[in-house]
Amino acid sequence: MEFDGLFPLTEPGGVRTAPPAGAVSAGFTTWSEDSPLPVRMRPASIDELVGQQHLLAPGAPLRQLVTGTTPMSVILWGPPGTGKTTIAHLVAGATDRKFVAMSALTAGVKDVRAVIDTARRERRAGGPPTVLFIDEVHRFSKTQQDSLLAAVEDRTVTLLAATTENPYFSVISPLLSRCVLLTLQALGDEDVRQLVRRAVTDPRGLGGAVTLTAEAEEHLVRLAGGDVRKALTALEAAAGSAAAQGAAEIDLATAEQAVDVAAVRYDRDGDAHYDVISAFIKSMRGSDPDAALHWLARMLVAGEDPRFIARRIVIFASEDVGMADPQALLIATAAAQAVQSVGLPEAQLNLAQAVVHLATAPKSNAVTTALGEALADVRAGRGGAVPPALRDAHYPGSRGLGHGKGYRYPHDDPKGVVRQQYVPDDLIGADYYRPTDHGAERAVGERLPRLRRIVRGPSADPRPTPSGADPRPTPPGAGSSNGPSGDGPKVDDSGPAAGEDQP
Repeated sequence: MEFDGLFPLTEPGGVRTAPPAGAVSAGFTTWSEDSPLPVRMRPASIDELVGQQHLLAPGAPLRQLVTGTTPMSVILWGPPGTGKTTIAHLVAGATDRKFVAMSALTAGVKDVRAVIDTARRERRAGGPPTVLFIDEVHRFSKTQQDSLLAAVEDRTVTLLAATTENPYFSVISPLLSRCVLLTLQALGDEDVRQLVRRAVTDPRGLGGAVTLTAEAEEHLVRLAGGDVRKALTALEAAAGSAAAQGAAEIDLATAEQAVDVAAVRYDRDGDAHYDVISAFIKSMRGSDPDAALHWLARMLVAGEDPRFIARRIVIFASEDVGMADPQALLIATAAAQAVQSVGLPEAQLNLAQAVVHLATAPKSNAVTTALGEALADVRAGRGGAVPPALRDAHYPGSRGLGHGKGYRYPHDDPKGVVRQQYVPDDLIGADYYRPTDHGAERAVGERLPRLRRIVRGPSADPRPTPSGADPRPTPPGAGSSNGPSGDGPKVDDSGPAAGEDQP
């Protein structure tokens, strides 16, 4: 079993005790000269940690965890390359604790219970406390996580768990409440730069065998994207390439050969998926096409399903642009169709065109709020029987029931609009749709009051909003992939019947 792709672990439930004092590696296995550079450069003490300053203050939980001054269970949450594995190594180096490591990728309930039973027996016999490290804990099922609760509660084991997923969604609440949650942030460029420079000169690393030009260093730091493991792996590859060429310096060309694609912080099933799509939608809503294109590119480079992106664009066209630019929905659906029929990579251009159009279009959420109010009324029980004039009058006997009696066919009127009740009695005067003055919706806003006056009659007043109620509730699903979409029916603007108010 491989842990984090970098160093071997024993089988689930296997034990690694603390190394002798003065050992170079404070972890699961002692590194050798042919170990990968990120493994050789793993900090041997907490003082060598770079970044995470918010967790390294004297007396902070992370420092207590590493030094073993307080037996607390901890969940480490952060993106790859931020030090979760390093912290596990430092904890494993504590001299008064027994350290057991396992990965949620391969371990099961049986392995967890075996460790807990052994820890309980040894504690009763006066043995050392046990630290149980579980990598990728979010991959444990609810049952597997449940098996940890009692042992963590009575401190039979001190749990140290690492995850790249949001623990509020991926870790059960009872386990989360028994642990201290430490959030590790992605390393900044200066943190990565410091570690790259240390690796070039440190005897554990390259030991000064090569030098690194400023341009090459900047390239490694920028493309690492805060993942120091990626930076050190690329540095080692560049150093090997320079040595093969008999060069004592790593220049930009050599560094570019080692890494040419930036690390993208994105997980199609994790937080980054939702955070990036949220930033994408909000950038279009905020009329910033440049930011929207960045987030689109971020998703495309990370391998996001283009159909998911297209669906969100189609939703956005009605949810945030609406009648301010009726063409937006047509362009969005055309882009979605292009994704289906053309595919990537060419469909990237279709998505980009739609994104630019939507970001620069006038915005209106009047359709969204109108649907929200209508849904709220229906769910609250408002809306009586269909008015008799509007009922189906096509089947035999319907006329005898009064169906369709008094119905006025708008097309029979020269102006195409007639006075008629279209809503149930208890919704007379309900104004759901309130046009803005943005873009094409301004013309609708000028026309709609006249249409309402004709249809309802000059004496019909809008229904008052209940006291304390939000006049514009957002419909359930708005802002999500299941939000409302679609356009309302169009109204003939040819005018009213003779003798009625002119629209």
